Amino acid sequence: MDMTRDALQYVVGLSEANLLTINGDTYTDKQIHRIDNELRAAAIEMNTLSSLIDYAKAFTNEMSDQMLVQVVSPTEVKLISCLDRDRKRECLVNVAAMVPEFSYGRYMDHESFIIALQSKFIPNDHRADLLRFAGTVKDESVAQYGDDGITQKATVKRGIASVEEAIVPNPVNLKPFRTFVEVDQPESAFIFRMKQSEGRGIECAIFEADGGAWKNEAMRNIKKYLGFALKELPQFTVIS
Repeated sequence: MDMTRDALQYVVGLSEANLLTINGDTYTDKQIHRIDNELRAAAIEMNTLSSLIDYAKAFTNEMSDQMLVQVVSPTEVKLISCLDRDRKRECLVNVAAMVPEFSYGRYMDHESFIIALQSKFIPNDHRADLLRFAGTVKDESVAQYGDDGITQKATVKRGIASVEEAIVPNPVNLKPFRTFVEVDQPESAFIFRMKQSEGRGIECAIFEADGGAWKNEAMRNIKKYLGFALKELPQFTVIS
């Protein structure tokens, strides 16, 4: 039965489309598709802004007189043409940044948090303070009393044997790797939290606290970087 239905659909597909007029409107009795006048190449996938710049400079003569470099997001940039005869744009290059993964807003074990801070964040004063604090917290010592939603208390090691109570630093301004390595990584505010998990010891987390403003700053940095790199090639317009 299925084979008969498929065969009938195939035969119907071979027939020419018929035009029908109903209540003054024109319809067709089969689905049809417009064939574009222009041929378009598949986009080249890249991972760095420098690769995009090298490509643009090397193949300028093969592109149209007006090209757009669109900063789509902090991790994506496209090289596209202006409108062609079909009123469409051709995407020649798609650049996707390779950034390290970090679980914002999720608690992780104490050691993993310290390693992530050292490997996925650019050094600054607040990162140093946070590493120094987190690295000296005594296991099973996070004091839940006095937690007002902003500050917490914890017992930190001083020397070999002595311990004392300290306030968990908040908020902290950090610079994680979140955009292309060629541009400055935006610094933004984070809320640092610790908790004592049964059977897993101390866990740490940081929560983004700038409402996503870092994304706008990152895109401005990318636009500025590309605009300077392509300033001698006026046919390229950088937009974001």
